[in-house]
Amino acid sequence: MKFLPISFLILALAAATTLAYDPDPLQDICVATNDLESGVFVNGKFCKDPKQTTADDFLFMGLRKPGNTSNPLGSQVTQAFVDQFPGLNTLGISMARIDFAPGGLNPPHTHPRGTELLVVVEGTLLVGFVTSNQLNNTLFTKVLYKGDVFVFPIGLIHFQLNIGNTYALAFSGLSSQNPGVITIAKAVFGATPPISAEVLTKAFQVDKKLVDYLEAQFWYDNN
Repeated sequence: MKFLPISFLILALAAATTLAYDPDPLQDICVATNDLESGVFVNGKFCKDPKQTTADDFLFMGLRKPGNTSNPLGSQVTQAFVDQFPGLNTLGISMARIDFAPGGLNPPHTHPRGTELLVVVEGTLLVGFVTSNQLNNTLFTKVLYKGDVFVFPIGLIHFQLNIGNTYALAFSGLSSQNPGVITIAKAVFGATPPISAEVLTKAFQVDKKLVDYLEAQFWYDNN
């Protein structure tokens, strides 16, 4: 009986391990069910019959017009994700338009399923992202001018602030058809139902009165 070389077995095991991984999720939750009739989608959306597809399915005109920046943040994000642009389904890419009034802020947020590549079209932006605890929550920040490009790694908290005296505009490309958005302040203090005040007072080392005040605010969503 012949035995396979140990190097071949190691290679085979490594290959099997490489192939044994879960695909990146394209939605926040996906509870398994044995009832096939009640399922909506698994990791994306049902596909249109290719024979019925037209060029219009691959065209999106929703980023032409400026977003309304008359809000508490002074910014507006217009998404071109798969929900708005069905032609992106399964392609692993999406876009967004970000309009800023003078002093407008796209507040600290994260995309749990996508890296973001931002290009400034008009104005001057202060941007930055914060690394994970393992890297001591280091802040990487730069001032961007027209034509500059900056990348925000997947899952890391980041922000953009218009530090100019005029309107600013940026476009972002994201490495997922549905990258998701978690706005930090809104998620923590505007959760439904609210996060326990005991949790927040200990986490932020503040008194309950301040937590109650923050939870009572209207956390505007600019997405």
